[in-house]
Amino acid sequence: MANHFSALKRVRQTETRTLRNRAARSRVRTALRAAREALAGGNQQAAAQAFSAAVSALDKTVKKGVLHKNTASRYKSRLAARLNAMAAK
Repeated sequence: MANHFSALKRVRQTETRTLRNRAARSRVRTALRAAREALAGGNQQAAAQAFSAAVSALDKTVKKGVLHKNTASRYKSRLAARLNAMAAK
């Protein structure tokens, strides 16, 4: 365990940030799961709404530094491709 005051403070900050990042990542995973389920369900309007919510959650986590921008972009691109394929049918 750390002995210096500054090291103790860093431990406290790390715990707080870890909890915040874990919650943000969980929100993203839930939004992505909901979007994938909506796409599999076949309802185009529900899928579009879930896609929008997922994109919003991804953008917020990128802004907070939890996810890398390219990771979020990859997720959004794959969801958009599936949404566009659904619309084409």
